[in-house]
Amino acid sequence: MPRISEITTFRVPPRWIFVKVSTDDGRTGWGESIIPKRAGAVVAAIADMAANLKGMDANRIEDIALRLRKGAFFRHGPVLATAAAGIEQALWDIKGKANGLPVHEFLGGSVRNRLRAYAWIGGDSPADVVGHARTRTEQGFTAVKMNATGVIERIGDLAAIDAAVARMAALRDAFGNDLDVALDFHGRVPRSALKPLLAELEPYRPMWIEEPLTPENEDTFKVLAQAARSIPIATGERLTSRWEFKRVLDSGAVDIIQPDVSMTGLFEMEKIARLAEIYDVAVAPHCPNGPISLAASLQVGFCCANIVIQEQSLGLHYHAGYAGLPPGDLLDYVVDPGPLSVVDGAFQANPAPGLGIALDEKTVTSRDGEWRLPDADWTHADGTYAEW
Repeated sequence: MPRISEITTFRVPPRWIFVKVSTDDGRTGWGESIIPKRAGAVVAAIADMAANLKGMDANRIEDIALRLRKGAFFRHGPVLATAAAGIEQALWDIKGKANGLPVHEFLGGSVRNRLRAYAWIGGDSPADVVGHARTRTEQGFTAVKMNATGVIERIGDLAAIDAAVARMAALRDAFGNDLDVALDFHGRVPRSALKPLLAELEPYRPMWIEEPLTPENEDTFKVLAQAARSIPIATGERLTSRWEFKRVLDSGAVDIIQPDVSMTGLFEMEKIARLAEIYDVAVAPHCPNGPISLAASLQVGFCCANIVIQEQSLGLHYHAGYAGLPPGDLLDYVVDPGPLSVVDGAFQANPAPGLGIALDEKTVTSRDGEWRLPDADWTHADGTYAEW
């Protein structure tokens, strides 16, 4: 049996944390952790976990995942979750390669030949959304997502509401209903602004509104659903387990959930998707991350029928030197970009073993460095903290 011999991390531009797991029989697998604004804590958590995993049977993925998430008595939280997820993805990569199978074959096999994708437009403070959307449609995408607003004040910010509605109207004028447009609220729109904003957005038929509430306010989703009326509600990128998603699903107010494989882990994300199926809720995995995270997410996407569309980060505004960090993009670290390339707006089925990609280890090693992403410094006009 292959035993874990070493776990190493790499911090590469633009803001990604890659995890490499090696076994005593010479095999390697790759995973990806996130939370770049707490990268030091994540890397330290992975190192702490690695010390406890040395010598363990690399095939016992579920056992290891349970121990990483629950075995230290204190549990939960995004730092521990993403550290465990990066290691777990790498173990699946090893298992798949050792058996000559893509990971989705271990989870029931493929249910589709292609998986629709969407792309980002507009930036954090969205601008030139029509031009960006035109570029994306020329690349073959039929769906895009943008932030709904920048900083928006708690009450009376009619200018921000008008600007958000004008951007959506401009996209409908330019593309009609041929382009699906999702709006990411990022938890930054105060509840007092949600009602008027949603009322004015409804005629423009967004594909969904995303994370209209922060995770700690999920108990008010039912109230929000009444205000959203016909607009689908999506959320879940900051949740880490079936138990957290069950609370959201039980509300009956959410139409689409968005687990992130670098927060939940690969097998847990598959379980979350199966759980959502019981509630007739669609899944649109969150993934504005790097190539390993995307490859892992696609493995789940190809075996779960209720996963309807996949986020990906090619050309995302964060990749162009965000906060002074070195730039980088989705395909910089892969040997063959084909498995992560979008063709006619979709990812194609990939029979390659493991996670289905090969990392360019020379590039990963040469670009490894101790970058630091500062906290968001968004504030309201009075200087108080604003959600990023």
